[in-house]
Parts: sequence; structure tokens; C-alpha cells
Amino acid sequence: MTILRHTLLAGRVVALAGAPSPAIRGALVSLGARVSDLDPELDEDAAREWAAGEPGLSGLVYDAAPGFATGGQTALTESLERAWVAVRAVATGALIPAGAGKVVLIGPGPDAGPFAGAARAALENLARTLSIEWARHGVTAVAIAPGEKTTGDEVAELVCYLVSPAGDYFSGCLFELAPQ
Repeated sequence: MTILRHTLLAGRVVALAGAPSPAIRGALVSLGARVSDLDPELDEDAAREWAAGEPGLSGLVYDAAPGFATGGQTALTESLERAWVAVRAVATGALIPAGAGKVVLIGPGPDAGPFAGAARAALENLARTLSIEWARHGVTAVAIAPGEKTTGDEVAELVCYLVSPAGDYFSGCLFELAPQ
């Protein structure tokens, strides 16, 4: 069940990267968004071309958790590199030229291994930095840090809110979801 209006995301096109949960995809679609997947195997130039070819692209949701898994330092480095490639490619290929857009970064849970805290902090830092650097282009960036008991549906509902018009008021924020 959601408290969000059924047509909240009508007309929005949201790119998904990093293999977000089916709950995120389902929530976006159920609220009217068109969802498009960014292939994680694309290099930055190919990803930028892909983004430029997606008409009306209004946001990117990057979920670092699947790529991070319960990995160590190698998984940390690789998941953050993939995050930066996806974010920069979508922003420079579609969001910045359009003069508006949203970037939502989702970190791994706190129980995802010894480097989970580092991954979450890096994504928060990326969101804060991009919120300043890309504000002049109308692009906002936020990060979500799920709690140990946060459900996929809870993350999905927050993602939908953040890519909606109401999410325009947030940039450079970390949404830390506390356990219930």
C-alpha cells in the first residue's frame, strides 16, 4: 500500500542502474513512470549515448547494493566506479542538456559486510558534491541508506517520492532509514 497518488509519476522517464529491486521498478511503473534500464556493462561513452537517446529522461536511480553484495574492498571499488560511470553518463547525456533531472543513489544495507559503511559514505558524499556542482543545471542528487530491517517496499516508496515533483525540494541529502 502506498500513500502516493496513483498518477504521481505520469510522464516521467526514469533510468534504473545497478540492478535495483523489483519493488522499485514495480512502484515506479504503478505510479505512472516509464522505466528504462541502463546496461551495467556499457562503458561511459556508450552509456552517455544511451541516455541521450532516451527521450524525456528525467531521473536516474542507481542501486549500489546488488553490485556490492557482501563484498570486500574490491566490491566496494567496483560498485562505486559503476555508480560514477552511470551517474555521469546519464547526467551529461540527458539531464544536464535538458536543464533538469534527479539522481537517487541507494547504498547497501549496514549489514552488507565490513565495507558497507564506506560504500554508504561514498554515495552520500557523491550526492552532496553533485548537488552543489550540478545545481546550476537543475539536477538534484540524494542518497538513501537503508536500515538493517528496511524493506524493499519502503525503499521503493521513498524513491518514488524523490523522483516526483515533491522531491524537487531535496538535494544533497542523505535519507537514512532507521530500523523499525
